[in-house]
Amino acid sequence: MNFLGAGTKTTFPWLQNLHQTRGASILLLLGVSLLVYGTAQLARGRGSSGSVVGPGASLEAGVTARQILDERYARGEIDDEEYRRRRDELT
Repeated sequence: MNFLGAGTKTTFPWLQNLHQTRGASILLLLGVSLLVYGTAQLARGRGSSGSVVGPGASLEAGVTARQILDERYARGEIDDEEYRRRRDELT
C-alpha cells in the first residue's frame, strides 16, 4: 500500500513511489533546511527596511559610530560625561 492510498491515481506518478527511494529523504532534508534557513533570516532581520541601532544591528552605509553618538547626545539620551567617555573610546 502506498502513502496515497490503495490504487490512488495521481497526476505525479513519481510521487507514488517516492517514499521508497532516497528522493523522499533528500526532498525532506531540503525542505527542512530551507525552513530553518528562512526562519533564521527572518530572526536576524535580513531584508528589513528599518534602521535599528543595537547589538548585532547593521548600520546603513555611511553612518559612523561617532554620528550615532552625536545624535544620541543631541536627543538627550546620554549626558555630557557619558558622551565624552564614549567619544574618547571611539578615537
